Amino acid sequence: MLTLNNVHTYYGRIHALKGISLTVEQGEIVTLIGSNGAGKTTTLNTISGILKPREGSILLEGERIDALPAHKVTQLGLSQSPEGRKIFARLSVKENLEMGAFNRKDTDGIKADYERALELFPRLRERLRQPGGTLSGGEQQMLAMGRALMSRPRILLLDEPSMGLAPILVEQIFQIIIEINQQGTTILLVEQNAQAALHIANRGYVMETGEIRLSGDAKMLLDDPQVVDAYLGV
Repeated sequence: MLTLNNVHTYYGRIHALKGISLTVEQGEIVTLIGSNGAGKTTTLNTISGILKPREGSILLEGERIDALPAHKVTQLGLSQSPEGRKIFARLSVKENLEMGAFNRKDTDGIKADYERALELFPRLRERLRQPGGTLSGGEQQMLAMGRALMSRPRILLLDEPSMGLAPILVEQIFQIIIEINQQGTTILLVEQNAQAALHIANRGYVMETGEIRLSGDAKMLLDDPQVVDAYLGV
């Protein structure tokens, strides 16, 4: 469904991604783990069109998307819930969700997805008129994910959904990720909580300094001594 071939991305002269290649098959949860600065967020931003690679190709269901602007990538069925949530602080919860559908014209479909988001995140239904900036961290994460789902993506990019959340909320967010996937959405998950991510993923990639160092079945990576030592603790 999603293929990166030898992708190189730069920030000015800084070589951030050094030949990234990975695949995500339809229906999978694939996780990308690694330490801070490894290039995980850069990878997602390059996929979604926020950054442009200097070399390599990115294909969504066989169609090249690496030269497209971000809003065109979204129209093709790929959406991102960004690191740090980046919700619109002054807009209400309802308005934030509606912004996720800005590319769409199908009124009935938008209404259905709006209800789906509120079913997945019932806490948001209680706060529809509340400004997004006044929500708790966990509620803001729910809003960011709900907003991303409003574009009705076939593949959803999630960037650090557990960051800064209490353990009980982390567990809740990961259960919702599983539910979203079971409803038919393919997921590429970037996550520092490597153990939690590998427990729900089908496959995983381990990044270091802009390169893929390891990849394989998620259960295999959970048992890999290199992964255990570097990311999971002993």
